[in-house]
Amino acid sequence: MIFRMRPAAAAAALGLCAVAAPALADDDHVGLVKNVTGHVRVMRETGAVEATPGLRLFIADRLVSDDGASAGVVFRDGTLLTLGGRSDVKVRDYLFDPKQSKYEFSVYLAKGAAIYSSGRIGKLSPESVKVDTPTATVGVRGTRFIVEAK
Repeated sequence: MIFRMRPAAAAAALGLCAVAAPALADDDHVGLVKNVTGHVRVMRETGAVEATPGLRLFIADRLVSDDGASAGVVFRDGTLLTLGGRSDVKVRDYLFDPKQSKYEFSVYLAKGAAIYSSGRIGKLSPESVKVDTPTATVGVRGTRFIVEAK
């Protein structure tokens, strides 16, 4: 079967590709939601969205989970963050640029519990990792820990 496209349709399709390519190249997401159990929302400047597997996360996003809910997040460097029920965590800063040796990982756990497991940032530059809570700042010196904020 031979597929033929009219010149006007071909030009329109090519135009769409040209517009979409820069958007993909400029994608500045810092991580992905890997799994969700229960009701978890991502709060953004543009409004709340339901957390679903594959949802991209950006700096300033907040993940808010209901009672009994959980969510797993994987960041671009392989850092894993698992939220428990009734948690509220905000992605404050994130930078992973190994070519320039620039790293930053900072989240704020306002309430709830989270499990952190180091990715490449924690291994290459542990001093660049911070997990803040209302009463303390955790500086990462290990590869995995649980933090809770009430």
